[in-house]
Amino acid sequence: MAFALGCSLLLIASSASAETLADALASAYANNPTLNAQRASLRATDEGVPQALAGYRPTISGSAQASLSSQMPGSIPRGVSLTIEQPIFTGMQTTNGVKIAETAVLAAREALRDAEQQTLLAAATAFMNLVEAQANLNLTKENLDFLREQVRAAQDRLNVGEGTKTDVAQTNASLAAGQAEYNSAVAALNTALAVYEQVIGHRPTMLGAAKPVDAWLSKSLNAAIADAMTSHPSILAAGYNIDIADYNVKVVEGALLPTVSVSGTLTHEDDSQGTGRTNNSAQAVASLSVPLYSGGETASKVRQAKETLAQRRIELDAARDTVREEVVSAWGTLDAARAQISAAQSEVSAEGLVLSGVIEQQKVGQSTTLDVLNAQQTLLNARVADVTAQHDRVIASYTLLAAIGMLNAQTLKLNVQPYDPVTHYTQVRDKWGGLRTPDGR
Repeated sequence: MAFALGCSLLLIASSASAETLADALASAYANNPTLNAQRASLRATDEGVPQALAGYRPTISGSAQASLSSQMPGSIPRGVSLTIEQPIFTGMQTTNGVKIAETAVLAAREALRDAEQQTLLAAATAFMNLVEAQANLNLTKENLDFLREQVRAAQDRLNVGEGTKTDVAQTNASLAAGQAEYNSAVAALNTALAVYEQVIGHRPTMLGAAKPVDAWLSKSLNAAIADAMTSHPSILAAGYNIDIADYNVKVVEGALLPTVSVSGTLTHEDDSQGTGRTNNSAQAVASLSVPLYSGGETASKVRQAKETLAQRRIELDAARDTVREEVVSAWGTLDAARAQISAAQSEVSAEGLVLSGVIEQQKVGQSTTLDVLNAQQTLLNARVADVTAQHDRVIASYTLLAAIGMLNAQTLKLNVQPYDPVTHYTQVRDKWGGLRTPDGR
């Protein structure tokens, strides 16, 4: 069901150029700074993999030296050397370190999915809050026009001797209250506009259609919970964090194992006596290092890593409980919002008839001016409640989709190029050097 409000809205229009909720979501997906910062954070995490893979690769260093001696004037001993060191076995620390880095990338991708959900939900909320604020402003404007007419009519009746000063005072009091409501509505609209610009990335001119996302929701509460358990990014990230902690235990335990490396050095030296002779040498060394005792530090680190692993497992249980609660709460809120719309629309229809009846009764002296004012206020409250119910209905559907873990550009079929985190990862994973990022920075 589309979100439809009064035809006199200043920002809500049916024009093809009006910005729909889908347009706003696409803009936020592409431009929101918080989401783009999370993407940059993921790209930084990607670099942990080539850093870990560097543990398999050789390191090469060069050195040069020259000296002066008062005992040998005119003689400048000098030389250069090149050293290459290649690790052979590191107690499986490099292997498990690579697994940690790769799993950290997977966890960071889930964190990005969660940031995308939160951004899209914030964008949907900002859009609907602006629609609600504009609708309420228009309703209070219509109310002001009605009250001004009541003040004029009361004054006219007093002038011809058919009314009382009480009627005029009551209408003026209601007009003052209506003006205050209008001022509050203006302030609320300005706030909604500021939030919209912050989240979406620009200031709108016209707002178009908005509708719930029921088509992509699970068919039952149990199905929604089951879907959330398998697809919510916070649960998946918690699972990856367990794997990271498990690999970290193995890395720390690897410090108790021997390490093997080979190194080679090439050296060129000029003769220190200035005879023009040179000395070239080459050296190859194989090294075996066996840790025997580290004062208990390594053992403590192993125990610490195991406790962290236990913590991560508990955090997975907590994440599941949190997501389950969010799904149940969002499901109930959506059900309540659906029921509230029907009730609010019925109330608007009924109160509209009441107001018409009271006005007709006032004309024949069966109702007072106060009765008309009260009926108008009740109708205004009902219309505001209807706006709020429709606002809540749309947001509740997006909230439930986020609780399930499916609020993303692909599910919503947004007209935007989806961000592919694999592209950057593939570009940097096996790089052996280079200071520029893939985008040229």
